[in-house]
Amino acid sequence: MKIHEKYINRCIEIAKNGLGTTRPNPMVGCVIVHNNTIIGEGFTSPYGGPHAEVNAIQSVSNKALLQTSTLYVTLEPCSHFGKTPPCSDLIIKHNIPNVVIGTIDDHSLVAGQGIKKLKDAGCHVIVGVLEAECKAHHKRFFTFHNKKRPYIILKWAQSADGFISPKTKDENKPVWITNTYSRQLVHKWRAEEQAILVGTQTVLDDNPSLTVRDWTGINPIRIVIDRVEKLPKTATIFNTEAETIALTKNELDFEKPLAFQICELLHERNINSIIIEGGSKSLQTFIDENLWDEARIFYGTTSFTNGTKAPTLKGKLKKETKILNDTLKYYTND
Repeated sequence: MKIHEKYINRCIEIAKNGLGTTRPNPMVGCVIVHNNTIIGEGFTSPYGGPHAEVNAIQSVSNKALLQTSTLYVTLEPCSHFGKTPPCSDLIIKHNIPNVVIGTIDDHSLVAGQGIKKLKDAGCHVIVGVLEAECKAHHKRFFTFHNKKRPYIILKWAQSADGFISPKTKDENKPVWITNTYSRQLVHKWRAEEQAILVGTQTVLDDNPSLTVRDWTGINPIRIVIDRVEKLPKTATIFNTEAETIALTKNELDFEKPLAFQICELLHERNINSIIIEGGSKSLQTFIDENLWDEARIFYGTTSFTNGTKAPTLKGKLKKETKILNDTLKYYTND
């Protein structure tokens, strides 16, 4: 492995520590190397806190070494004032001579301006090391800014005979298709994304909480489609454990494609990633409008014989894994 790739790989690795906390900012990783030794590391703090470059520079005990070091970072250092000062200015202030960047930040507020600042100050800048891997790592950020919508993950569980729920059930709660470990994984996913969406019927049938109760993390913003406001305010989704946004006929034109309208509303609210968790109609709406990036589908061993059919999806199978008796398949919309 080439030396630059080695350290950008490390940047990606530590950047994942910010998953679920930096939003809507990207989760950036930064490594500072002196004489082939890492002397500083940092990743993006929770939103409003220091960026990765700031944390990495602060972690270096002997700041004099910065003047003969190389700074590696997954994403182009910012050049503008936001919640924090520009990272490019800090790099220049400490006279760091070499900067290696995974990928350009094509957000309109940066878009090469950070690189230009560094070069104008005399820094030797290399761009595009493990670029594809860095772009994949920053998929939520790039999707939000380039496609003007959240990064969309579809998720459901279906029985061995292709149903997501039985025709009848005795209680107003989910009939589990998957095992405890699969359900805990779903709660981990919820902590990683900014929002989660379900339709009216899912709330009426299952009364879900849509929180991360089986994991440690931030509860996602709960989005519910409630056309004529028929959901009872006593439904668990309206409790105080997380923010809930109800999309009614006041927000959406139900005579027009819904998924596109929902994406527009979420983009306006600065939501950069969402899990579409049900039900079948809501999921199929996003599939039919081709507004999805990943699908994560659990296949259980239970059979229902009759019930609500699982959505129909065409995508590229990326990975398949077993969780005890459950099968989990990851698809991408290429």
